[in-house]
Amino acid sequence: MTEPKKPDAPAATGRANKHARDGKSNPTIYDIAKVAGVNPSTVSRALSKPGRVSAKTQKLIEDAAAELNYQVNPFARALPTGRTNTFGLIVADITNPTFFDIIRGAETTATLRDYTLVLAESAESAVTELTAARRLMATVDGLILASPRTDDDNIRALARDKPVVVINREVEGVPCVVPDVNKGISEAVRSLAANGHTKVAFVAGPSQSWMSARRWEGVRAACEWSRLEAVRLDSTKPTVDGGRQVARDVRASGVTAVLTYNDLLAIGLMQELQAAGIVVPDQISIVGFDDIFGADFTTPPLTTVRSPLGECGAGAATLLLDLLHGMGEPAGTLRVETELVLRGSSGRLLPAR
Repeated sequence: MTEPKKPDAPAATGRANKHARDGKSNPTIYDIAKVAGVNPSTVSRALSKPGRVSAKTQKLIEDAAAELNYQVNPFARALPTGRTNTFGLIVADITNPTFFDIIRGAETTATLRDYTLVLAESAESAVTELTAARRLMATVDGLILASPRTDDDNIRALARDKPVVVINREVEGVPCVVPDVNKGISEAVRSLAANGHTKVAFVAGPSQSWMSARRWEGVRAACEWSRLEAVRLDSTKPTVDGGRQVARDVRASGVTAVLTYNDLLAIGLMQELQAAGIVVPDQISIVGFDDIFGADFTTPPLTTVRSPLGECGAGAATLLLDLLHGMGEPAGTLRVETELVLRGSSGRLLPAR
């Protein structure tokens, strides 16, 4: 008795299945060349610099690569070119929504320019940040530091190795993207003054934060201009919990309005004050900073100074990639404007009953 004839394998996957049977898990340009019927050097040109082969040959090679599930290895590609087409982004705290739009802006720009973004965080530690930066620099073409905690000398040392761009900080000799806080803070302070407030607190961020110091300078100058008294209060950490912990100091200071280093501090502060029976904004106005996702989810919605975070991420990625391709300036600062977003957490101070 003859055995029944087995059905033929699907034609579309025959060559790919043969490749798998050959025991190769990662196809190479030589495998693509065999399937497409061209020389390996032609495959290399087609994959590295499209346009250097005819449209017909390009299509043959792309179809063969797709059939074999070929993926470009950036580190293999770096051997002849010195480029991996990747760049790193280190953020201070990956759980902080402040960085969400920065990451998205940088990622969008990377994709548009055929680069891959590699993400890391410092967890608000200068030591962790520098360690992560040095490790990344060994494998990426360049690096973006968002709200860096390490010192200027270390940042410049990194920039001597490969291109570096900094967000939310100015470092002499290194290209930077910095929100201009003065416009937004001036609008916030003028609004508070118009609503009858005479004493304002600024709840600061981490002591190593360059941007926290700039925001305090901006608050102090704007309050002096508007003839308001300004006091600075420290927070334990730039989080919702840090905002709750500073509430006691805010009450003891005798202020009727508060600007915080970021929105998370403002949200935690508002929650703690409300739990103590204080009415926001009738008894105290609260203004955050950054306008993160969820800032308008609070009750009342949070008034905040908006930073164009997505623009910062995209701008930093553009500066970095331009540097890598010999089109950018080796130093200089790109400034983006901030603006006040009025919501329900700030308003007219009602007289005490």
